[in-house]
Amino acid sequence: MILSRRGAPLFVQALELLIVTLVAAQLISIAVIFTLPPPPPEFYRSSEIVKALKTGQSVQPRDGRLLVVKRGGSIRAGSPDTPRRADFKAGIGKALGVPANRVELQIDNGPRFFVRRTPVTPPRSDAPPPAPNGQPGQREPFAREGAAPGSANARGAQGRDEPLIFGDFKVGVRQSDGHWLVVEPKPTLRFDSWQQRILLILLLSVIAVTPLAWLFARRLAQPITAFADAAERLGKDPRTPPLSITGSGEVVAAANAFNMMQERLRRYVEDRTAMVGAIAHDLRTPLTRLKFRIEAVPEDIRPKLAADIDQMEAMISATLGFVRDTNRPAERTKLELSSLLESVMDEAAETGGDTTVERAEKTVIEGDPVALKRLVSNLVENALKYGGRARGRVFSEDGMAIIEIDDDGPGVPPAELERVFEPFYRREPSRNRETGGIGLGLAVVRSLARAHGGDVTLANRRGGGLTATVKLPA
Repeated sequence: MILSRRGAPLFVQALELLIVTLVAAQLISIAVIFTLPPPPPEFYRSSEIVKALKTGQSVQPRDGRLLVVKRGGSIRAGSPDTPRRADFKAGIGKALGVPANRVELQIDNGPRFFVRRTPVTPPRSDAPPPAPNGQPGQREPFAREGAAPGSANARGAQGRDEPLIFGDFKVGVRQSDGHWLVVEPKPTLRFDSWQQRILLILLLSVIAVTPLAWLFARRLAQPITAFADAAERLGKDPRTPPLSITGSGEVVAAANAFNMMQERLRRYVEDRTAMVGAIAHDLRTPLTRLKFRIEAVPEDIRPKLAADIDQMEAMISATLGFVRDTNRPAERTKLELSSLLESVMDEAAETGGDTTVERAEKTVIEGDPVALKRLVSNLVENALKYGGRARGRVFSEDGMAIIEIDDDGPGVPPAELERVFEPFYRREPSRNRETGGIGLGLAVVRSLARAHGGDVTLANRRGGGLTATVKLPA
């Protein structure tokens, strides 16, 4: 059975589900057909049809729907008359006193009428034999269609023959003015017994198969959900634990391929990060030698050389700090962002910075406290350095925790709003670290935001200044 074969290929599981569904539906259909009695057909007697045509009023048959009469109704010519069809029309015409050629019978699915015996009181044994004038008992009456005279069905009680018709039909009589007087069963929206039976079979089949389909769909969706969660974790941290999934052969193969890809990405990132750290570390040795050698250069160029060396050393220190933070294992805990923003703003205000928290909604996320504090600190420092003021807000929107930092600086040209996130990119043309910085602040901010599954963007404000917006999953 499908539910007991977890390791089977998806193709085999889907095929088994299809087979089980078809077998269950057929078994239910057979059980209903053999259990319930057959639906009785709707019979209409020729006498009932004649009565409706004579009176021009609706007649309620004993075994069918209401017979309605339509004056001036339409009826199309039927197929060539069979002997039984011709007899039926002739009987209707004789009862109405009109020629048979003025009677028309329309049945969409072919002739569906037959003759049924109507029992009458049998004659007494001492009664004289009937005269040969066509009275009941003169001849062997007809039984159900297909029953030969003298058979078991034809040797029942004595009676008279009454033509019957069943199903949908139209019987029309052409009037003297050329219009038709048509009688037919009243159309209805109700379900016949056979239609109700089909709906019952369908309903029972759906009820029986739905649990199997639900279990199969759930089992099929579980690996896909696990893959989505693993991809989300990988985007935040390449060192996340490998994916462990059991199931069909295709799912296990996909999980193994995903784990191999994750391992290759982790090695790639670690190798590149280690290479950058090693290069930055090795550059310190020649810089140290240069510091000693500038003592022998002329006095007028010595300050410029010393400034360049100090700037390079600061860039190397910033790079090593960035590499160190990248390689540090993340420690994710629940923290409240508004408290984090207020603490960073207070620390900046203690050193003389003009900082304000304008909006601080309680917003809790799961993240690395050290990394997020550095993210907010870099944004506040940039706002104070380039805009003179820092105004912060924390709130939630569409399932995301949002941190906004405004400044009153000159802003950034639209063409450079993305370039400022590149490492060591500085808009300040001078190489003065006091005005231009190292160029890693915003790169670190974006790296930390994306490591938490979010991102950071910059936008110029209408009234001047810049707004840095960080979005993190709440």
